[in-house]
Amino acid sequence: MEIEKAEFIGSFPDLKHCPKSGWPEFAFIGRSNVGKSSLINMLCGRKELAHTSGKPGKTQSLNYFAIDEKWYLVDLPGYGYARISKTKRADFGRLIESYLRDRRELVCAFLLLDINVPPQALDMEFMNWMGENQVPFVVAFTKTDKLSPVKIKGQAEAICSAMLENWETLPEQFVTSSHKKTGRQEILQFIGGVLQGI
Repeated sequence: MEIEKAEFIGSFPDLKHCPKSGWPEFAFIGRSNVGKSSLINMLCGRKELAHTSGKPGKTQSLNYFAIDEKWYLVDLPGYGYARISKTKRADFGRLIESYLRDRRELVCAFLLLDINVPPQALDMEFMNWMGENQVPFVVAFTKTDKLSPVKIKGQAEAICSAMLENWETLPEQFVTSSHKKTGRQEILQFIGGVLQGI
């Protein structure tokens, strides 16, 4: 599958303001500064579709991108950023949880994990929450640019081992690099397959 047209639709503060078209939605989420915007831009073949920032926590709403006038890519706020207020973090948490749990159009979430960082308790807790709430998701390892294949394999296995403490079977995983465009075709083929099955 290839993306021919990607268009930013808008930022929405809650579910009631989200698009009503009924198109399938694929959500992208991860801890702040995990490389979410860069991955979205790489997948869509657009350098500045999603705005990247050196300041974590910039995404504070549900950012919608219409893809080929058939489905939405949804950029969710990052979680776990310490420099925003506790009230803001709570608001983000409520927004993220309500979207993942209640948005009927969501067909799959992509959980982004920085492969350079050891397994984090916050990520494990978030994955467990998605499992408990039956949110369909896959994992995308990010920021693999400077790692050797051996190092990537070792880091991915460490994260998967941590997951297996609470999971009998693991979600599908993708190794990505926004700089090298690694994982682009695999993710787009996965999305295409999901769309065909709807």
